[in-house]
Amino acid sequence: MPEYVQPKTHRTARSGTRLVSAVHGLRKMEPDPQFELDMAAHLKEHLSPEQLLEAFSVHGHGTNPIDVIMRRVCLRALVRRLGGGANIRKDVSVIHPETFEIGDGVFLGEQAIIQGRFDGRCVIGNRVWIGPQSYFDARDLVIEEWVGWGPGAKVLGSEHTGSPSGVPVIQSDLKIAPVRICAGADVGVNAIILPGVTVGRGAIVGAGAVVTNDVPDYATVIGVPARVISQRKP
Repeated sequence: MPEYVQPKTHRTARSGTRLVSAVHGLRKMEPDPQFELDMAAHLKEHLSPEQLLEAFSVHGHGTNPIDVIMRRVCLRALVRRLGGGANIRKDVSVIHPETFEIGDGVFLGEQAIIQGRFDGRCVIGNRVWIGPQSYFDARDLVIEEWVGWGPGAKVLGSEHTGSPSGVPVIQSDLKIAPVRICAGADVGVNAIILPGVTVGRGAIVGAGAVVTNDVPDYATVIGVPARVISQRKP
């Protein structure tokens, strides 16, 4: 998918709003230094997953350069794949990271939680931006490249069947359904994506929307439950 190009000139509208160039989407990605790659390989060979998670947690709260580097090193040792140029902010939580595949130039905001499953799959594509306090029930989740994920937005990939009715819902079987966020889509602040939903390519999910059905390519949806209000041209 070609990189998005934003206008370089800044304009001021009559209302006082401004149009400025994108930041994450246009940032040049620098390759990770070789010593980070070597350190991650060494730690993966000599430490258990539990020890690696503990090290990730130890460095998870700091903002100094050592903590920033070590978060990236530890996560690379834990996951199936971590691309170059990852920006992992403080207090990010990962559960079953051995099921994660993370692309190049990914941003993980503060206090984001990615909860995988031991037999699941979580794919985060190149140049994805994930806002602070986001939550991912990432049991069967694919986020394609160049997706923007607003702060506090959530995805649910599973739900209890509630059957039979004679037992507490939490004791009923868990139904896992794949969630797909296609390339170039944008999910707004505090939106919720429910199990089995596909958000189409280039689609926009409005802030606070609850998405219960698939979103067409290049559509804009808002509301609870979410409904299509407009359609952009590809």
